[in-house]
Amino acid sequence: MAETGNKTKGHEPSRSKLVVDTSIFVNPEAMELFGDSVSSAIEGFLDICRKFSLEIYMPLSIFRELSTFAQPEAIKTLRTRAVVRAPDLYNMQVPAITFHTFVRELRQRVNKGLHIAEKAIKSDDAPENVRWVRQHYREALRSGIVDSVEDLEVVLLAREVGGIILTADQGIANMADSFGIEVFRAQEFLDYCNDTIKE
Repeated sequence: MAETGNKTKGHEPSRSKLVVDTSIFVNPEAMELFGDSVSSAIEGFLDICRKFSLEIYMPLSIFRELSTFAQPEAIKTLRTRAVVRAPDLYNMQVPAITFHTFVRELRQRVNKGLHIAEKAIKSDDAPENVRWVRQHYREALRSGIVDSVEDLEVVLLAREVGGIILTADQGIANMADSFGIEVFRAQEFLDYCNDTIKE
């Protein structure tokens, strides 16, 4: 397969290396492109990877997370096909600008969340306020940003192995973009595989 994307020390970027996120199998729109359940989606994805001789990487935290959604047999098959390990956090170097931008954006999101809370406090309908705050506060703080160790490990592992990321999570996609890491959505991945067949 063609090579593209980011360069990391000691590793050439390659589209033959996929770092996979849980969202590909649990996001309904992404999942249905591979199967009609989480387990069948995993099996469908593995069939494609086998056909194209793709290397699959997955952080241990993501593997454990996915294990709570899928049947044991599908997880067992995935474990035999994927390289499951955490990124090397002790030796990896990352640009300071990435975390500078992340902290600045996080501060802006916290301020936005405070404005949402203030608006709710000034309203009279308490039960409705709680629902409104939960929805909007979550959107303000978590939408489109890496908000878990699992998400961060997907990006860092992709940087370490010189692979591309397969995800349906916008926060992962945004951080990957700041590192110069290529990201495929489920449909983009399938389109790429279909185009490869035509070639």
